[in-house]
Amino acid sequence: MTPQFAVIGLVASDMAASLAFYRRLGLVFPEGSEDQPHVTAELPGGLTLALDTEATIRSFHSAWQPPAGGGRIGLAFQCASPAEVDSAYEDLVGAGYHGELKPWDAFWGQRYATVHDPDGNGVDLFAPLPSAE
Repeated sequence: MTPQFAVIGLVASDMAASLAFYRRLGLVFPEGSEDQPHVTAELPGGLTLALDTEATIRSFHSAWQPPAGGGRIGLAFQCASPAEVDSAYEDLVGAGYHGELKPWDAFWGQRYATVHDPDGNGVDLFAPLPSAE
């Protein structure tokens, strides 16, 4: 059998804060997950997003330490329109999340923006720009 890509795993320093962020982006986690050491959300296409607390990771890898410096993972959420990119960005920044890159029209034909989740992971918001015809 060939291994199949199935799960994106993130380590959350504050589970409740991470759940609040990703719920704002439409992901569904079970009620009461804020106090759990491991939670998952189904993603389109059959993938799963898994969040684990730092304590969970240390329970099987005692020497684990959070990475120092910038994040090395990026997640991206497609929006229905350029206006939705702007709206989602403003909603997240207005809720106190760090806006890394304000919405802009990228040269590759998308409206694009980047916010950080509570652990500093880059989360991109994008939508195709209307064609200039």
